[in-house]
Amino acid sequence: MQRTIVGIDIGTTKVGTVVAQLSDSGRLNILGVGVAPSKGLDKGVVVNIDNAVSAIETSIEKAERLTGYRIGTAFVGVSGRHISSLNSRGVVAVQRPDQEITRSDIARAVEAAQAVAIPTQREIIHVIPRAYILDGHEGIRDPIGMSGFRLEVETHIVTGEVMAIQNLIRSVQKSGIGIDELVLQPLASGEAVLSAEDKDRGVVLVDIGGSTSDVAIFVQGGVWHTSVISLGGNHFTNDITYVLHTPQNTAEYLKLRYGSAIAGEEGDEYDDEREIEIDTLNANEKQRINRNLLNQILQARAEELVELIYQEIRRSGYEGRLPAGVVLTGGGAQLARLDELVREMLGLPVRIGRPNDLAGLTDTLESPSFATCVGLLRWGLRNGSALSPSQRSADVSGKGSAYERLKNWLREFLP
Repeated sequence: MQRTIVGIDIGTTKVGTVVAQLSDSGRLNILGVGVAPSKGLDKGVVVNIDNAVSAIETSIEKAERLTGYRIGTAFVGVSGRHISSLNSRGVVAVQRPDQEITRSDIARAVEAAQAVAIPTQREIIHVIPRAYILDGHEGIRDPIGMSGFRLEVETHIVTGEVMAIQNLIRSVQKSGIGIDELVLQPLASGEAVLSAEDKDRGVVLVDIGGSTSDVAIFVQGGVWHTSVISLGGNHFTNDITYVLHTPQNTAEYLKLRYGSAIAGEEGDEYDDEREIEIDTLNANEKQRINRNLLNQILQARAEELVELIYQEIRRSGYEGRLPAGVVLTGGGAQLARLDELVREMLGLPVRIGRPNDLAGLTDTLESPSFATCVGLLRWGLRNGSALSPSQRSADVSGKGSAYERLKNWLREFLP
């Protein structure tokens, strides 16, 4: 029987629900997509549960009508300004008399790495093993079956504010959906748009959402740095609204239809569109603007975003060691020539990340704005089978022993 899996991306701009099955060829077969305008969220944080529930329910109902599938549980993306991360190391002695490394040893090492001071108002979302050190030998990715006396693990720990996480969980559960797992959005997006080679060589993933941009830096096959920048696509739109005194919907249209992250000469294709007639905030009143002015507004904000991305790269300690460059994804990555600007300012290879290798109803999903939705499905296919529904429910609600949860986390990252 084919396994059906659901991903729900709850963003500031939209809520996307995607239902899929794994085809015989190993590709994701998309059965249906439900998209609804997001409500009740600000910078990825639920600020009105009733509105958030309404938006989630609308998205789910659309997906259910299209697929005929009754959604019971889903993998849910989490992001927002409350997310933070840190790196930690755990050390244990190998237990077996023959010094063979087992999954239990790894779980104990990860548990030791988790013993860091975390404020009471925060809780752990992910504990991700990055690399192992066995008797001083570094760079080991999978130590199971090897022999040694002392096992160390380097981990990346992602935390979020308890209230923000609980309000997100409550919003989903009030929509009648159980949560298989909360997944940090840039990690999910990485599943959709990054190759194993990208992650091995060193790459920066930037998922540009409505109000925030998520940054994840992958090196040697694992995630080494994650952060959330409080700047997204809505800031570009708001700048247009304030400077040009035009309604929000008109500003969004201008950004998508005529906007560019680089101002100046655009080429012959825009010769007949140098002057644009737009609405103003006064009813039935029009104004004409120069397209170059529009793009100057957008370029100023785009340069700010790139500077913030650069700061995160420096903070990670991997500046100059990311040969795979930058992959831009998310709805904000669709701004024309943004990849050119990032390439010029950072001096790195840059490409737009789009989900691929999909089957079924793929027309909507082959867009950067659906990278998280598709990534949640792939994350679930790779990691979710390790957990029974009862285990997953216990994990999300905070029940079950820490040791059992650690063993489940490890199954996500080891063969």
